[in-house]
Amino acid sequence: MTQLTVIAKIQAKSGSEAVLHLELLHLIQPTLLEEGCLNYDLHRSIEDSTLFLFYENWASRVLWEQHMASEHISVFQKNTEGLVENWELLLMKPERLTS
Repeated sequence: MTQLTVIAKIQAKSGSEAVLHLELLHLIQPTLLEEGCLNYDLHRSIEDSTLFLFYENWASRVLWEQHMASEHISVFQKNTEGLVENWELLLMKPERLTS
């Protein structure tokens, strides 16, 4: 299995950042309990209060895809409809120097 790194950049619409922030926080605990979740770290920009970033590592892409189909992601999407200005998702794989 190849580890998957996910960077999710979420830009809140102006005025909705507090509600979006709370909803993002609600994702952390159930996600950390999911199979294959190695880390799920939420960050907030110190220069732009509407900008959030998740830095995630998963044991495999299949397990991340299961996360994306989870109930708490569905609830998040419903609860944040109309609050997000922009969403960018980067799927990455670790690169290591081999000898």
